[in-house]
Amino acid sequence: MSVLKLNKSNFDEVKKSEKKVLIDFYADWCGPCRMVSPIVDQIAEEYGEYLVAKVNVDEEGELAAEFGVSSIPMLVVMQNGAIVAQSVGARPKEQILAMLKG
Repeated sequence: MSVLKLNKSNFDEVKKSEKKVLIDFYADWCGPCRMVSPIVDQIAEEYGEYLVAKVNVDEEGELAAEFGVSSIPMLVVMQNGAIVAQSVGARPKEQILAMLKG
């Protein structure tokens, strides 16, 4: 499954997802974000049971503000429209998967 580019117009559909959702808040200029991005892409390809989305904070400032993003990369796990886990900073794949499974 591919990564969904999340924005204000498709956010409601993501909130209603039956799957757990992993959201990666990032910016193109952010070094740690560029380290996390391929890991998030791998998770999207390997784990079809999750919906994986990315939010470019420079393009979607309102959505980033809604989630209280103050540092990036920020990873958020949602289930049934509610945030169940989140972390700030680069994380290895194992930690990201543990957030999703937790």
